Amino acid sequence: MKLIADRYAEFARGWPIVLSAALGIGLGLSPVPFYTIGMFAPELAQAFGWGFGQIMLGLTVMTVAVLLASPLVGMLADRYGVRPVALISLALFALSFALFAAGNGSLLLFYCCWGLMAVLGAGTLPTTWTRSVNVWFEQNKGLALGLSMIGTGVFGVLIKPLTAWLILTVGWRGAYLAIALLPLLIALPVAWRCFRDSPTDAAVKRVAVSRQPVAAAALSGMSFGEVLRDWRFWVMCTALVPISFATSGPIPNMENILGTAGFSKLEIAQLVPVIGLSVLVGRILGGWLLDHFWAPAIAFVMLSLPALACWLLAHGPLNFSTAMLSIFLIGFAAGVEYDLFAFLVARYFGMKSYSTTYGVLYGCFALGAGIGPVAFGTLFDRTHSYAGVLMVSMGVLLAGATLLLTLGRYRNFATAESAASAAGPGETSVGNPSSI
Repeated sequence: MKLIADRYAEFARGWPIVLSAALGIGLGLSPVPFYTIGMFAPELAQAFGWGFGQIMLGLTVMTVAVLLASPLVGMLADRYGVRPVALISLALFALSFALFAAGNGSLLLFYCCWGLMAVLGAGTLPTTWTRSVNVWFEQNKGLALGLSMIGTGVFGVLIKPLTAWLILTVGWRGAYLAIALLPLLIALPVAWRCFRDSPTDAAVKRVAVSRQPVAAAALSGMSFGEVLRDWRFWVMCTALVPISFATSGPIPNMENILGTAGFSKLEIAQLVPVIGLSVLVGRILGGWLLDHFWAPAIAFVMLSLPALACWLLAHGPLNFSTAMLSIFLIGFAAGVEYDLFAFLVARYFGMKSYSTTYGVLYGCFALGAGIGPVAFGTLFDRTHSYAGVLMVSMGVLLAGATLLLTLGRYRNFATAESAASAAGPGETSVGNPSSI
């Protein structure tokens, strides 16, 4: 009964943090450009004569910028707290996304918009938000992480049909502007009101300002230098690139994959939202499983399932049911990735350099996610088929999932982060250390 009460108490205190993170991540840099580019691509191709490979290259430009910006943003969050970094970045992301509406047919300008958006919006990535969630929650860490990233599933369901409707109603330029308003009107006000740094973050922020010594208990875990010398970190980096390549490549190309398989526009419109629904399921179910079972084993099972989807999409024959199953499995795996690696960082490296560590890992994720859609689009332009790249995705996905099984047992750290369970979101007292 006490365990149940403690679990309930964590959510009773921490729900504002989870809500803010869900909206901030869901309407931030990670999902919005990724889920909408498939809807904008045909309009841009028609307006400017660009190929799908050229359009998808914007994701690669964003990847390179995220590789540079994400670790820096992580260091800022570790040093000064998550709240100021996240709030400023939300506003700048919205403004930079709106710049796409000014497109004039110049690919250089198009790619510059992607790079600027990535740099200014890097603070909206899970790198920042999940730091606070990890600190506020201990017994429900996995579930809280899953719920905090549920926004990617919710808005993944809604934003594709919303974008299609906006394009039909106000054109693609108006659609860019309307979508850019969503972070400003929804995520930013909620985060401003509800999102607070944890007691540990508040202590670290005071230390950064005053340059006074801080108790070791307030900064549990490994320093970033220690993380870089740990082989587990490099296993995660190596596994994350192929996993993100294989799960991210098909999603923005899914409309075209289904179109080449002979599905009508109506059927595609019915099938594509399944991606967002399956991401939603993956977030919640995956988060719950991470709290109850060894995370690498959960990762192996849940990230191996999309290999079947790649095989089905590559070889068919596809009917409505098999297409829906394939889309669900890919989205399901995509729903596990973010909270999985946030959970692994906390369990294997602690919270001392969490945002910096996760920032680098997110850069690895962005590398695979940036290459994947471009590889899919470019190979389709050359071969008029997705079969080859889907089979490659199947192989690398199985390899990456298997690699995670080598991580071994979780580490134990004496932490002060669990002191969040003794204080509300607006308080700054630090409790007694405990163990992860």
